Amino acid sequence: MTLAANQPYFLPYLAYWQLIRCADLFLLADDYAYIRSGWVNRNFILVNGKPQYFRLEVLSNPESRLIRDRLLMEHPDKLRKKLRTLQMAYHKAPCFEEGYALAERILRYPERNLALFLEHSIREVCAYLDIRTPIGRTSDLPGNDRFKREERVYDQCRRVGADTYVNAIGGQALYHFDEFAARGIRLRFIKSGLPHYPQGKGPFVERLSILDAIMFNPREQLTEMLDDYTFIDG
Repeated sequence: MTLAANQPYFLPYLAYWQLIRCADLFLLADDYAYIRSGWVNRNFILVNGKPQYFRLEVLSNPESRLIRDRLLMEHPDKLRKKLRTLQMAYHKAPCFEEGYALAERILRYPERNLALFLEHSIREVCAYLDIRTPIGRTSDLPGNDRFKREERVYDQCRRVGADTYVNAIGGQALYHFDEFAARGIRLRFIKSGLPHYPQGKGPFVERLSILDAIMFNPREQLTEMLDDYTFIDG
C-alpha cells in the first residue's frame, strides 16, 4: 500500500494533485506547524499575464503554531473581492464557467477553521479532477505528533500498513532511501512533468494554482496532465 502526505495548501499547483493521485491513501498534515511565509494560505494566479498572490487572511494564534488551530479572518466583502479578482483574471479563459463555479463552492464554504476549510477545498478539487484517493488526516493518528521529521513518517506508514511512501521531490534533502529501506519501507519521489498549456497571450507561466490549469483546460486534458509524472527510486 502506497502512502503520501503533505500539509493542506490553498489551491496548490499541479504537482500536489499528482501526489494525491499516485497514492492509495493521502494524509493531510494538519497537526504540523503553520509557517506564515509558506503556502498553506496562499498561491499564485495569472493576472494580465503575470503571477499574482491569491491568499487567505489568517488570524494569528500565539498559543499554538499548528495548522489545525488557525482561524480565517475573512470578511464577506473580502470574499466577494476574491471572486471578482478571479472573474477579472480568467473571464476569457475557455473553461471559465466550470472553474469559477468550483472557486465559488470553495470560497463560499462557511468554515472558519483553516485546516477544515482547506480540506474541503482539496476534496472539491479532487472531485472535479476525478481523483478518488481516500484522504485522511495525520491528527487522526494519536501520538504521531510526538515524533520528529522522518520518524513521524515511519510511524504513519506503520499505522496505516503502508510499505511504500511517496514524497514530493522537494523532500530529497530530508528523506533518504537507505533509512526507509532499513524499516521495510520503499521511498519514492514523484517528479512532475509540469506540462505547458495555452494561457492566452504571452509566455507560459508555470507553478500557478491548479485553478489556472482548470480555467484553461477541459477535464479530459487535465487528466492527461495529471498522468505526466515519473518516480525517482533508490
